Amino acid sequence: MRCRFAVIAAFSVAGLLGLPAIAQAPSRFDSADEARAALDAARQQQRNARARSERLEREAASSRETSAKARADAAALAARVQQAEASIAAAEARLALTDRERRLLDRRLSARRAPLVRLTGALQSMSRRPLALSALQSGSLRDLVYTRAVLDSTIPVIRNRTAALRGDLDRAKSLQAEARQAVADRRDSEAALIQRRKQLTALAESERLKARRAAGGADREAQRALVLAEQAIDLDQLVGRLEVAGSLRTRLAALPGPLPRPADPRMARVSSAPSPRPSATEPPTQYQLPVAGKIAAGFGEAAASGQRQAGIVLSARPRALIVAPGAGRIAFAGPYRGFGRIVIVEHANGWISLVTGLGTLDVDVGQNVGAGSPLGLAPAAPGEVTLELRQDGEPVNPLDHLR
Repeated sequence: MRCRFAVIAAFSVAGLLGLPAIAQAPSRFDSADEARAALDAARQQQRNARARSERLEREAASSRETSAKARADAAALAARVQQAEASIAAAEARLALTDRERRLLDRRLSARRAPLVRLTGALQSMSRRPLALSALQSGSLRDLVYTRAVLDSTIPVIRNRTAALRGDLDRAKSLQAEARQAVADRRDSEAALIQRRKQLTALAESERLKARRAAGGADREAQRALVLAEQAIDLDQLVGRLEVAGSLRTRLAALPGPLPRPADPRMARVSSAPSPRPSATEPPTQYQLPVAGKIAAGFGEAAASGQRQAGIVLSARPRALIVAPGAGRIAFAGPYRGFGRIVIVEHANGWISLVTGLGTLDVDVGQNVGAGSPLGLAPAAPGEVTLELRQDGEPVNPLDHLR
């Protein structure tokens, strides 16, 4: 009996008072459901980014054109950066869930701790008292026997109640291991993110220099874009004027080239304009969101000003990578009043994308980009990135064209 009392007492005192500490997570979530949803979203973003990077790496390996290979390499590296960002978000959500469960466990154990400690202390004192000494105390031997019988019947009850407590203590150890693993995963993802960002910055700068050397009139086009930005009354007018300029440039590029003059003037013929392609209205292929984040406002929702959203608004992590939603040509890249730094991408067939809310820019006007090519980074503070997709000037829902 003395052994049984001692085991219970030692378990309760050592187990309850020696609970291991768990690293606290910086929680950005109001509830466990929100944290679980963020964890599921981050894991899905990890899978999507990994699939994109693997596909782009295969495209880069099989491409024979230097410029196309460079764009695929940049987009593949950008996808790896977004994969690392999603890994950090997943680790933070796991830490938040672990911390929330640990706090609930602490409150449950606190409610049980005081009565169990008092009970096991009393049992431990009685187990150390010899039976002969108890017999010399006042009272009959029958009372002592009754007391021992009550204690014998109490031990199974205590064991049953402490079984759940032992499970809670085991769960606390498991939570500690999960928290340590989440912290290690976040640390590894942050190290990978830093390394990949360095590689991406160098690659993006190299592509910008190549684009500047290849396009002799890029500086003049950039100046015209800045003039249009200063003259435009609002962002809609700026986009409209750039659409007109892009449409004119496309029509000029589609015109047939000069024909050599024949030796016999009677053999001269007039070149006809090329007939439109059947796919002249197709949307951009492999269209994607410019940044991983929660949708803060959907297409067509009423904004604070009362106007309907012409695009979608995404909540971006600080300094998150922002990529081109589709392949095309940079028509504008720079600051615009009230919208931070913005990028306007001209796609084929009269489609255009507008991305606002960038903190830094890694592209120039006139530069060709692929779907997923880096455009820049979000600001250092948490902010919002807006994506608008337009077809011949009319806003359409970007979510309807995601691939």
